[in-house]
Amino acid sequence: MNSTPFFVVKALFLLFHRIFSKKFRRTATAGVHQKYQKDPSPAKLSGGDGKVLIFTVEEALLKPSSPYFFSYFMLVAFEASGVIRATALLMSYPLIRLVGQEMGLKIMVMISFIGVKKDNFRIGSSVLGKFLMNDVGLEGFEAVKKGRKRIGFSNFFPQVMIESFLRDYLEVEEVVGRELKAFCGYFVGLMEPKVKASSLSHLIQEQQQEHEEQNGNLIGICGSQMGYDFQLLSSICNEIYTVSEADKKKWKTLPIDKLPKPLIFHDGRLALNPTPLDTLAVLTWLPFALVLVFIRIFAYICLPYNLCVPISAFSGMHLTVLIPVEKIKTNDNRGCLYVCNHRTLLDPLYISAALRIKNPLAVTYSLSPVSEFFSPIRTVRLTRNRDRDATLMKRLLSNDNLIICPEGTTCREPYLLRFSPLFSEISERIVPVANDTHVTMFYGTSASGFKCFDPFFFLMNPSPSYTIKKLGMVDGLFASHDDTNSAKFDVANWVQSEIGKALKFECTKLTRRDKYLILAGNEGIVH
Repeated sequence: MNSTPFFVVKALFLLFHRIFSKKFRRTATAGVHQKYQKDPSPAKLSGGDGKVLIFTVEEALLKPSSPYFFSYFMLVAFEASGVIRATALLMSYPLIRLVGQEMGLKIMVMISFIGVKKDNFRIGSSVLGKFLMNDVGLEGFEAVKKGRKRIGFSNFFPQVMIESFLRDYLEVEEVVGRELKAFCGYFVGLMEPKVKASSLSHLIQEQQQEHEEQNGNLIGICGSQMGYDFQLLSSICNEIYTVSEADKKKWKTLPIDKLPKPLIFHDGRLALNPTPLDTLAVLTWLPFALVLVFIRIFAYICLPYNLCVPISAFSGMHLTVLIPVEKIKTNDNRGCLYVCNHRTLLDPLYISAALRIKNPLAVTYSLSPVSEFFSPIRTVRLTRNRDRDATLMKRLLSNDNLIICPEGTTCREPYLLRFSPLFSEISERIVPVANDTHVTMFYGTSASGFKCFDPFFFLMNPSPSYTIKKLGMVDGLFASHDDTNSAKFDVANWVQSEIGKALKFECTKLTRRDKYLILAGNEGIVH
């Protein structure tokens, strides 16, 4: 009887060893069919030009940052319903690992998607692209781009999670994934069966009929030769290349400059990749973050500047200020116009505090009543009527110093949107200010969420940082006789370029409308 515990422990050990050894066992291939390459690595793929290339997304392109690509489903869960759904998915993680990949996938899909409205689901196009881009392997991408036409398919990811990124940023012509079942316009958390050969054959026939090609131009890339995807491609392709897990561990991350199209806009609250451990850290941090937000807001609103700075620094906030040795010439009592790029709603607050601006006033196109209530400096809303807004700002400049963000919206990535030339006409003293932010957990901006919470999410980060760089003063057109359109745009473009050089950001001609059409499906106008 005394040996009973020993046998119980031994039985449990053998059970777990049997389960996990199947996942990590290296299976040797018995032989190579004549249609497969003797060296099956995609790195040896040659002659792909002019051919149709079919690849599995999760095996031929991505190097996973978490088991079973858990982090992508956590992003869907967190962005769709917040903390409750994310907590449920995290608590299910041990069960997901225990039951295996296929059943674990079903559990992740059920928790992440059930009850989510189908028509409003934009997480795949607005959120996941940023994180998918970080997991693309350089070697896999170089192999995939060799095909004249590329067809990406997945028996793991639902199509709504990967289609937008592959089409828009990697220029994959066709994407086939598992469809999600819906009822009355809402996802029910169930997937259709795996992709079949007939679905891929239909796309291939369309490609061949379009270019009048024969079946000899089909190349496939997948994972293990023992998997379902290999059997699927073997009935379609003339050549098949396989990718081993050992090879994927050696892959390098795809550099941003090698992307066919840069990713400028993305949405979502989470700034980190929510692996199981990082998700646990975020959920554990939330109660402390709420207390920290209250302390930081109280210090900024209620305490004088000399006390606010050390308390903010003690709470983990960082502020770097770079000011050139220059005095602003004042010939009259008119105020100065401070023009800055837009990173968060807190830009005017940080700039006014860092530069010690007297009588600061922030002008904005749209600001929630909550943000206006908590703002320690005065704010004025613009009307988007050019003449009316110009008259209003000229009047305000007679007594106050204005802070304006001519981009009209925030941008997270190192890019500058087009600067509206309106600011160049209303003042003869323009002070460009370059500012940048860094966060570790939460983004302080949102295109589709509640914008009134943006400052709170920024302040919930353990150690958020701001960098303020004051540049040399620029002469505006207020007292100038040159009121042509070209002069207005010249000043606006010059200020944009100087801020871009200071931050090492790339200047673009994109606007607020472009951002909201991509991320939210609207023009970003709040009525």
